[in-house]
Amino acid sequence: MTKVVTVKTASKTELIDITQEVRKAVRSLNITDGICMLYVPHTTAAITINESADPSVKFDILMVLNQVVPWDANYRHLEGNSPAHVKATLIGPSELIPVEGGELRLGTWQGIFFCEFDGPRTRKVYIRSLE
Repeated sequence: MTKVVTVKTASKTELIDITQEVRKAVRSLNITDGICMLYVPHTTAAITINESADPSVKFDILMVLNQVVPWDANYRHLEGNSPAHVKATLIGPSELIPVEGGELRLGTWQGIFFCEFDGPRTRKVYIRSLE
């Protein structure tokens, strides 16, 4: 079974903590033990796991991505969002998280972040159980 979480982004680039939404979906899927697969079906967005306790970490991630993939480079893609495609490729469209006893087995400081690189938009995250 698959659940879909809708994420409404507010900025051109941002990282949004969706950990609680994923936990809720895992409970509704009745996953006891297995794997939670997260997939973002967009070419200018991604998903990652990183520290959620200190909000400055997500700003640091975006700062470094903007340094590595600047908006003003000589891109060939003419829609003006080439950096978003490159950033999404670097971060990736999926994550796998172990589930034990019905709970995500994230580390103490880990959170799940939806990565918007061409917003604002309404996006989707597919959540599927693999047991």
